[in-house]
Amino acid sequence: MAATATAPPARSRRVRQPYNRREALAGYAFIAPWIIGFVVFTVISMSYSAVLSFTDYDLATNTAEPVGFRNYQLIAEDPKVLTSLGNTFFYAMLEVPLGIIIALGLAVLLAGVRRGRGFFRTVFYLPKMTPMVATASVFLLLLNGNVGAINQFLALFGIAGPQWLVDPAWVKPSIVLMSLWQVAGSMVILLGALQNVPRELYEAASVDGASKPRQFVAITVPMISSTLFFLVIVNTIAALQVFDQAYLLFFRDATGGGPEAALFYGVYLYQAAFQQFNFGLAAAMAWLLFVIILIITMVQMRVGDKLVYYEGERR
Repeated sequence: MAATATAPPARSRRVRQPYNRREALAGYAFIAPWIIGFVVFTVISMSYSAVLSFTDYDLATNTAEPVGFRNYQLIAEDPKVLTSLGNTFFYAMLEVPLGIIIALGLAVLLAGVRRGRGFFRTVFYLPKMTPMVATASVFLLLLNGNVGAINQFLALFGIAGPQWLVDPAWVKPSIVLMSLWQVAGSMVILLGALQNVPRELYEAASVDGASKPRQFVAITVPMISSTLFFLVIVNTIAALQVFDQAYLLFFRDATGGGPEAALFYGVYLYQAAFQQFNFGLAAAMAWLLFVIILIITMVQMRVGDKLVYYEGERR
C-alpha cells in the first residue's frame, strides 16, 4: 500500500488587532498635562525669549522695539559677562566632581548597612529636603570667619580658618561647600545603581583573590558608569545655572551688591532682568547660556560614548 504524503499544516496567520481608539485617547489624556505644560512653559517661553533677545523691551509700556543684534553685542563688550562665566565654570569644575565623589561614598556606605537601613537613608536624605533659604542662613553662621563653627573646629587643630565670606579666594569654595550639603539626590540615584550590580561578579572576584578596592575599581565603577555619566551631565547643567547659593549668601541685601568672586552668570542675568529691567539683554544672556550648555553637553556625550559601559552592549 503506497504511503500518502501529508501536506504540512498551514501556519495560522496572526490576526492583527484593530486600532483601539479608546486606549489611545486615554493615553493622550494621561500625558496631556505634561504636553500642555511643556508647550506653554518651555516651547512658547523659549520662543518668546528668543524674540525678546532682539528687542529693547519696556516693562512699563509693555512694548518691544527691535534692535537687531545689539543685545548680543553688549554681551560681547561687557567685561562682567566674562567674569561671571569664569566664576561659573570654576564653580562647576569644583562642585560637580566633588559632589559625585561624596555622593558615591555615601551610597557605598549605605549599601553596606544591614540594620537600620531605612533610618540611615532618611537621615542622609534630610539635607536635600531643607529649603535653600534655611540652608543659607545656617551656612552664614557656619562660615563666619570670626565666630563660625567651621573655623572654631579648625582652631582645635591649630589651623587658622580663612575668611570664607570675605576673602575672594575662598568665596567660591564656600559656595561649593554649601552646595555639597545637598548631594543626597545624587546619592539616592547611585545607591539604586549599586544595588543593581550583580552579586555574582563580586563572588567570582573574591574567589580569584581580588581585594575590596580592586573590586570597586574593576567591577563597581564600570557597572555604574552609565549612572555616573548621567549624573555628570545633569549636575554640570545644574552647576552652570547656579543662582540660589550665591544670591542667598552674598546678594540678598537691599543694595543687591556682592563680591565679584561670587558674581555667577545666573546672578548677573537676574540683575540684568530684575534690577536693571533690561529684559532684552537678559534674554540674550539666557540664550548664550543655553548654547554654552548645549555645546558642553554634546562634548560630554561624545566622550561618554567611548568611556561608559552599558550592560548588554557589544564593544
